Amino acid sequence: MSTFTFAPATRETAKARIALQGPGGSGKTKTALRMAERLADGGSIGVVDTERGSAKKYAVVPGRPDLGGHEFGHMPMAFCSPENLIAAVRAAEEARISVLVLDSWSHFWAGKGGLLARVEAESQKSTNRGGKFTAWAPVNDLEQDMLDALLNFPGHVIVTMRTKNDYSMEGKTVTKIGVKTVQREGSEYEFDVVIDMIEGTGTVTKTRYEPLYNVSVHHPGEDFAEVILEQLGQGVDPITAITDELIGAGLTYSRALELHGQAKARNLLGADLLHPKSGEPSTLGEVIAEYGAALRPQPAAPAPAAASASPAPSAAQPERPAAPSGTSPVSAPQMRMMHACFAKVGLGAKDQRDQRLHATGLIIGRQVESANELSFDEAATLLDTLSAYGDRPNPADEFAAMVQRLEDDAIKAAGDELYVAAMQSVTA
Repeated sequence: MSTFTFAPATRETAKARIALQGPGGSGKTKTALRMAERLADGGSIGVVDTERGSAKKYAVVPGRPDLGGHEFGHMPMAFCSPENLIAAVRAAEEARISVLVLDSWSHFWAGKGGLLARVEAESQKSTNRGGKFTAWAPVNDLEQDMLDALLNFPGHVIVTMRTKNDYSMEGKTVTKIGVKTVQREGSEYEFDVVIDMIEGTGTVTKTRYEPLYNVSVHHPGEDFAEVILEQLGQGVDPITAITDELIGAGLTYSRALELHGQAKARNLLGADLLHPKSGEPSTLGEVIAEYGAALRPQPAAPAPAAASASPAPSAAQPERPAAPSGTSPVSAPQMRMMHACFAKVGLGAKDQRDQRLHATGLIIGRQVESANELSFDEAATLLDTLSAYGDRPNPADEFAAMVQRLEDDAIKAAGDELYVAAMQSVTA
């Protein structure tokens, strides 16, 4: 039976989540860049530009410092699908972007490839019998994935949203009732600070920070961002808290597993920090893995075996995972086909044996020292993959790219070793 408990609440330091909304020409992009410079505090700024490159108008001009401008990485995006936004956020994470500016978020709702267009496309499918009503179900899932990616970004986030006049009609009378944000209704509640922009003046219409209630500033920028940073910093830094517990007395292996799970849930495993002992650049995930591995319980020594028994593998050289039990071994015809298939993807040379084995291990999910170790099913999986890439227009390059993706995933999974171990211990 699950136990539900309450623990004392403690405010933690956080990253900014800011929305700037207003009509075209109200100063949203310029304000976003000015605020981003202060929030970045010397770090890098990345702008996802859905406005036909308009953000580049505010970039620096080489050799003309007198013209001012802002330094930032620019990513143009014409097709504003949820998948493209998720990919852009991941690219920003990998590039260690400090502040991600999305200019504008409205296009992911009402632009080309946006959610409304996605609903229209879903409703036209022959398998859809409920029209737009039932078409929203898969699109809602996509929107949630997009929001999760954006709001879980480890740096600061600023989005801009367009507004338009909103009207009501009673009979033949049309009445202007205000402005409406071009996004799903209620989307502003996903952010900590919402600023309405009108002709360069920003007014806070929603915030969780008391000093910003109803504040109105002409051309908000560095000073405004400074107030936000002050509020964000009033709390405990979760990275520091986890690191302090790692280096403190009394750390246990099980607690290291819990800390790894907490960091993973908060998307903090990739957070940069200096190693608490060496002072060398590292990440929180690497430090947790190092400290946890030092506390990993060692298996009990095996009982003395009879003289005729095979020696047990040493702890320093763990036994290589065996083929799945209950499966037949690789067949002779399969072995003959492998070399021909590898040759099609550019790995047929005699001196490329290690590369073939490495690719094989990544494809079947376990490393092998020889193709003879494969099971029949594993060999079939390998041959299916090789054949699929061998028939492509550029088999060698496409196969190499696929292997690299698998390797990148394996490296990331290795960083989650403690978390995986925890899950295994729960299900054991």
